Amino acid sequence: MENSKEMKLKYDKKIWKELIQYFSSFKKDIGILCVLMIALASLDISFPLLTQYAIDHFVIPGNAEGLATVGMIYFAMAVLLSAIVMTFIKQAGKIEMNMVYKIRKDCFEKLQKLSFSYYDRNAIGWMIARSTSDATKISETVAWGLVDMVWGLAMMVGISIVMLIVNVKLALVTLVTVPVLAFVSVFFEKKMLVEYRNVRKINSKITGLFNDGIVGAKTTKTLVREDLNREEFGIVTREMKLTSIRAATFSAGYLPVALFISAIGMVLTLYFGSIFVMNTTITYGTLVLFITYARQFFDPVLELARIYTEMISAQAAAERVMNLLGEKEEIEESHEVLSQYGDHYDQKTQNWEPIKGNITFKNVDFWYKEGEYILRDFNLEVKQGETIALVGETGSGKSTIVNLACRFYEPTAGEILIDGRDYRERSQNWLHSNIGYVLQTPHLFSGTIKENIKYGKLDATDEDIINAAKIVNAHDFISRLEKGYDSEVGEGGALMSTGEKQLISFARAILAEPRLFFLDEATSSIDTETEAKIQYAIDRVLDNRTSFIIAHRLSTIRNANRILVIEKGRIIEQGNHHELMGLKGHYYELYTNQFLEEGEMEILNEKKTSLKTA
Repeated sequence: MENSKEMKLKYDKKIWKELIQYFSSFKKDIGILCVLMIALASLDISFPLLTQYAIDHFVIPGNAEGLATVGMIYFAMAVLLSAIVMTFIKQAGKIEMNMVYKIRKDCFEKLQKLSFSYYDRNAIGWMIARSTSDATKISETVAWGLVDMVWGLAMMVGISIVMLIVNVKLALVTLVTVPVLAFVSVFFEKKMLVEYRNVRKINSKITGLFNDGIVGAKTTKTLVREDLNREEFGIVTREMKLTSIRAATFSAGYLPVALFISAIGMVLTLYFGSIFVMNTTITYGTLVLFITYARQFFDPVLELARIYTEMISAQAAAERVMNLLGEKEEIEESHEVLSQYGDHYDQKTQNWEPIKGNITFKNVDFWYKEGEYILRDFNLEVKQGETIALVGETGSGKSTIVNLACRFYEPTAGEILIDGRDYRERSQNWLHSNIGYVLQTPHLFSGTIKENIKYGKLDATDEDIINAAKIVNAHDFISRLEKGYDSEVGEGGALMSTGEKQLISFARAILAEPRLFFLDEATSSIDTETEAKIQYAIDRVLDNRTSFIIAHRLSTIRNANRILVIEKGRIIEQGNHHELMGLKGHYYELYTNQFLEEGEMEILNEKKTSLKTA
């Protein structure tokens, strides 16, 4: 969903000031570019002056002796002009590429730092569009817009000064249409800004639909939703087309109006200039000078009009990028913590204390939306090496407890202690480096099996990787592959089965030898054989490690030290498997019902197998 702040419906200087400050590291390159453009404008202004001089001193008197000298000066100026043009194109291209690089790098780093809650609130398409199309739009507008803006302003100021020096009356006639053009610009401003913002917003939706269509391709086909998806995509793209046409219409309307006004200025200059020539108020060369300047003056005016529309369009992109870069991190470290432990990109690992694994929830409250409590006055004490299983209905708070323990979120109230100390007194990276986390739906990164297993420990040796795979019983299936550990997993692990992905992600988790382990329904999406392998690995790996297991299949948690039955954020029962079965309470009902369901499914599968055999 869209998370942009409410935006003013006018050109916003504040956004551009923020961009200027953001791009302050490019001051030197921008300064060089500005000098080049001012030099180019100065040359452009000098050519008509040279023409005026040639007409009045050589052409009109019929004296051809000095024309050769004028020609040589023209040639030298043309060579210099070509050199400046080549240099400024190279300089502007360099600035553009450096800017888009900076935006994308900073956006990516920002996304790495933001808390889980940010990803809960914002669509993938929105985030991708910020660092791709929006970044490109900003860099192009700033780099090349700066070229035209500095050149245009230098031309207009320079021409105005020269015309006023040469003849004030004719200069005022030429410039009389400028206020009219300014009024027209203000008129078109608001409409263009609104439409271009809508274009950028819809573009994010389209990016999100593409992402959903690709990621969810299998689900789409199994639900036979191709036609519905096409219809939904068609609605959004039609909206994009109509909005883009409206934006282009306003932009297209603005430029012809500006062109018409500039033509009026040219006509006025020619008319009154001709009268002044006939009255001998000015020379013929001066009339040519003013006609040339009238055309040259309104060329940069039209360029500035075009730049203005581009800036209106780019402002929507700039607002969105700056909103992302300025997004406040919900989990922020104190200055003392940063000083001692470092941040995400400057980790002072030498100061990280070892974790024993004692975890305490002390009067913890938590909500995702203010006032709607998930946990309230929640208390729990977990001893070092203890395995805690969490069971309960969907939405009961199991995942919230785990996410809080991992500090993916922080308590709204209360404290969570690690080894007797509030975990906010140490850095997130200190805690996360000691966590092994296996999700219900594992994610593999594009690359090989070996690269995925060592993803969290890049200095791991081949022997370490193989040992981790053997612990989780993944070594056998990996060895059977043609390229073994160098086999590609595909994008998101598409070339692996769900069970294989789970085993690889489990090996990845244990390779770093974490002190805390979290399994979020890690066996709910795999077959019985793979479940048995993972259960064997769990029993080996979790020994003497503090661990939390969110369980769907209750058969996998019978060996847990303690099982917590969670309901609406409260612990309603706790104990080991035998104790809870003896209570014949909520856990007993869950376990027996699941046991019966699994038994029925097993009988049905046996009947299907026997019928096929018969």
